[in-house]
Amino acid sequence: MSTAMNFSSKTFRPRAPDKGAFPLDHFGECKAFKDTFMHCLRVNSFDNSKCRLQSKDYLECRMDNQLMAREPLEKLGFKDIMDEPSSEKPESKSSGQ
Repeated sequence: MSTAMNFSSKTFRPRAPDKGAFPLDHFGECKAFKDTFMHCLRVNSFDNSKCRLQSKDYLECRMDNQLMAREPLEKLGFKDIMDEPSSEKPESKSSGQ
């Protein structure tokens, strides 16, 4: 009886997200950037406006490692901080000292 009440012939068609899928970072290529960003959020009571440089660094790492589609940073909301130097970038553990 419930099928008799369905007058709509349209069916739901799922579509891919506008920016594509975001693969997981299985190899931890951007883990240091993510950890720095998460630490900044915790220290600043999760006020993400205070962690924009860390967020930018993290997204750049994801784009550099093909974990997300390459986008101009201006389109991702970083136009106002494009000329500012990045804050503390995590050092790669593979660099020799």
